[in-house]
Amino acid sequence: MSEQPRRPGNGLEWFGNELEEALRHSGKTGAALAAFTGYKPPYVSKVKNGQALPSPEFAEGCDRFFNTSGYFARTLVRVSERAHPEWFVPYVNLERQARQIEDYSNALIMGMLQTWEYAEATFRATFPYETDAEIKTRVEARLARREVIERDDPPVLWVILHETTLRTLVGNHAVMAEQLRHLAADAEKPHVTLQVLRSLAGAPASGTPFTLLTPDDGPTVLYTEAMGQGHVTDSAQVVSHGRASFERLRASARDPEESVALIRKIAEEYDR
Repeated sequence: MSEQPRRPGNGLEWFGNELEEALRHSGKTGAALAAFTGYKPPYVSKVKNGQALPSPEFAEGCDRFFNTSGYFARTLVRVSERAHPEWFVPYVNLERQARQIEDYSNALIMGMLQTWEYAEATFRATFPYETDAEIKTRVEARLARREVIERDDPPVLWVILHETTLRTLVGNHAVMAEQLRHLAADAEKPHVTLQVLRSLAGAPASGTPFTLLTPDDGPTVLYTEAMGQGHVTDSAQVVSHGRASFERLRASARDPEESVALIRKIAEEYDR
């Protein structure tokens, strides 16, 4: 292994190759690594074969196992950054550091709440000429963001979904049914709240999606996205406007219990 990671051609394969080389060089086995890190052998095999994006905890476990002083953790950061568009990386970093995330989505479901099939369908629509391997890398990176809400100390996540996000057919009916059931299951987590803004509620307080992120040791920032670019601002005036818009959206949306019931109802409609 080199002291500093080189730029990968395929991020997942690159991490896997580095892991395989470390095992070979140390004379240790994948089974031993699995036992040490607390992950199952099939998971280690998938990472080694470039079939899965490793978690930060696994990368840190690799560093302890091989005594590589943070090499695998740094490698994972580079792989994750490469899998996301350059303009999206600042948001991903802020998302990891946030203690509270408030999101309004009016076209597609928030990335960290997407299923594999739903995410794959969105990327295939956006990047129709990319290879299966390229699409897979994008999906892996998006789904890896779920670790933010699945870790031991997750942030508070409050998501307002316009009804359009639930009615827009992404993939097919089976994909949508699974995605909506997945949303309903996420809503059962104590730190996750979902609300649905019905189409019949009229003109929404915001015509565009946005996210408010509040870290432990800094001001709230607002993230917005346009075609091929994202923008993060900590302008007090802009953030205040975003906060006011979110509060109006929250007041207009169905309450959490009614929202989850509606999500489940629409999922059943897709099952028919």
